[in-house]
Amino acid sequence: MATTNSITTTYAGEFAGQYISAALLSGSTLDNGLITIKPNIKFKEVIKKVSSDDIVKDATCDFDPTSTLTLTERILQPDFQQVNLQLCKADFHNDWEAVQMGYSAFDSLPPSFADFLIGHVASKVAQRTEQSIWNGAAATAGQFGGFKELLLADADVTDVGAGAAVTAANAVEKLGLVVDAIGSSLYTSEDMYIYVSQNVARAYVRALGGFASNIGAAGTDDKGTQWYNGGGLSFDGIKIAVANGLADNTMVAAEKSNLFFGTGLLSDSNEIKVIDMADIDGSQNVRVVMRFTAGVQYGIGSDIVLYS
Repeated sequence: MATTNSITTTYAGEFAGQYISAALLSGSTLDNGLITIKPNIKFKEVIKKVSSDDIVKDATCDFDPTSTLTLTERILQPDFQQVNLQLCKADFHNDWEAVQMGYSAFDSLPPSFADFLIGHVASKVAQRTEQSIWNGAAATAGQFGGFKELLLADADVTDVGAGAAVTAANAVEKLGLVVDAIGSSLYTSEDMYIYVSQNVARAYVRALGGFASNIGAAGTDDKGTQWYNGGGLSFDGIKIAVANGLADNTMVAAEKSNLFFGTGLLSDSNEIKVIDMADIDGSQNVRVVMRFTAGVQYGIGSDIVLYS
């Protein structure tokens, strides 16, 4: 059965326009390298964790192995996902692109629409992957378990905030809760980030524009709400990363090297096959196929702070 096509048109000549897709969330987490990407995982990969007690002891003349090393592991197992669409070429015979299909009865999908469709599918997959990385639910079809789901289930993760909404009036206070919960050994780590949802980032930008009582009415550089031009954000010396996939009022403080995204081949998420079925089964159908794997995991839960 073909994918349902709803084509509204007033065909009266050759099509001279372009398809325009609605704005989609970009896969900012992966595109900007905000977490560690581990490719070439066929089935699963073991992430080893090492912890120890105070290994430095007073010196003696003898070898005295009194310290303790503990090795544990986490499993990064990407989920198999796919996109399967089927279009009937006959649906386009009375549309603007009919001439592009050729005059033969053995026609093909309009090239302009095929190009648009490939870009649209890739963008939708990037959007869903971004959402799943942070807020995905393993039990929901088309998603994989995201960081929030994994972190909430781990008692070693430091939880703060009790779900309070973040606004311009309290953004500095709530970010402060997250920073105060970061361990002293991690605070100066070069790859430490506070990953925030879009609404938290907006609230913080507005707060720095003069909407927080401890900043001043004129805001940063006395520019009010005009101070921000899309550059990098930080709080107490820690870089802020806007994670488009995070649910509202959610923050995660972690080292980039402690958060992992796993997949098979990175190129799989960029490969979309458009298959004309005419030479295969004689039908008028065109199939769009995409297959890829994706999943996330973290290393040490006690090194992560979650505000949710």
